Amino acid sequence: MTDFLIIALSVMAGALVQGTIGVGFALIMVPVAALLQPDLLPVSALALMAPLNVYVLAREWRALDWRGSLWILSGRALGTAGGIAVLIYMTPRLLDLLVGLSTVLAAALTLRLPAFKAGRKAFFGAGVVTGITETAVGIGGPPLALVYQHHPAPVIRASLAACFLAGQILSIGLLAELGRISTQQIEAVGILLGPLALGAFISQATHTRLNGAWIRRLIFAFAIGSGVILLLRGLIGLASSN
Repeated sequence: MTDFLIIALSVMAGALVQGTIGVGFALIMVPVAALLQPDLLPVSALALMAPLNVYVLAREWRALDWRGSLWILSGRALGTAGGIAVLIYMTPRLLDLLVGLSTVLAAALTLRLPAFKAGRKAFFGAGVVTGITETAVGIGGPPLALVYQHHPAPVIRASLAACFLAGQILSIGLLAELGRISTQQIEAVGILLGPLALGAFISQATHTRLNGAWIRRLIFAFAIGSGVILLLRGLIGLASSN
């Protein structure tokens, strides 16, 4: 019960952060669940993010970048198949190390680049990477956040919500087809919807208080933080297996 209460608090905090800046739910919820109830992942994280992204998209759909989102989703479809293959053939800890290192390097590289507007190749590539990592480990936000970092805050939130939502539905469908969804995961989602709704409701009062510069800073913190968490998780897993 104590473990589940901690996970519920992480869900509420994640919904508040993602509802405010457009990303962050998985960074907060997934590491906590991985430590306390790893059997809930990645299904519970994906299923909880879906209604959260419906809420954010409904709130800011007028700012949606349709062109960029369609390119991301085309890459996401390809990446989801890759994520399923990764789940089957690659050890989770090795994947943590690969994704974590790539995320930190990508964030560090973009810090040194001038302001840019991503093109279709960047959007498609981000979609592929997101499809692989979100399906396999439940964290897929960093690539999308980085390609949208120079856009206005409402565009970031709406576009990421649309891409996340479509990708999460696809990933959940494939995981269900493979028999990787359990009754325990479904029951956990039902219980955690309350904390999720509370965090999303609070974000309604916070999402208008941040300008573009602050959103970009938080995106970098999110990307680097998620990468470091995955690296640590992978190293701890490899050490314990040895």
